[in-house]
Amino acid sequence: MRTVNRLLLTGLIALTPIVAMAADTAPSGAPEVTIRTEGDRTIQEYRQNGFLYAIKITKKGFPPYFLVRSDGTDGNFVRSDQPDMLIPSWKIFEWK
Repeated sequence: MRTVNRLLLTGLIALTPIVAMAADTAPSGAPEVTIRTEGDRTIQEYRQNGFLYAIKITKKGFPPYFLVRSDGTDGNFVRSDQPDMLIPSWKIFEWK
């Protein structure tokens, strides 16, 4: 009986760091919002665990609109009010 108790205690002690690491990497419930201004436009980027999933653009004198991921991959956004219009993102130049 004493051996079984020691094995259980050793197993619990061994799993404690794993449980602590899992708690640190748990997804957060609230999105991260980055707000920046470019001229007369305000751009809000919405991220969940570092993944950019939506962009809200507000331009003075115009109604705001959202750009959302079209298929979950990088680079393909569509306007939420006009889903047939794809917004391309091409790399023209890249420096390394």
